[in-house]
Amino acid sequence: MIRITLRLPDEVHARLIARAATDRRSLNSQIVHLLECALDAAETHDESP
Repeated sequence: MIRITLRLPDEVHARLIARAATDRRSLNSQIVHLLECALDAAETHDESP
């Protein structure tokens, strides 16, 4: 696992915290989940003709 430093706008941070609480995830787990979803969607889109 790799550790990174990430700078987020205050509003994005607040939205991530709220979404993580709703989904019962830690902030880190929520960010990883959303990134995985976005990458999966991008890969699916790239494979479409």
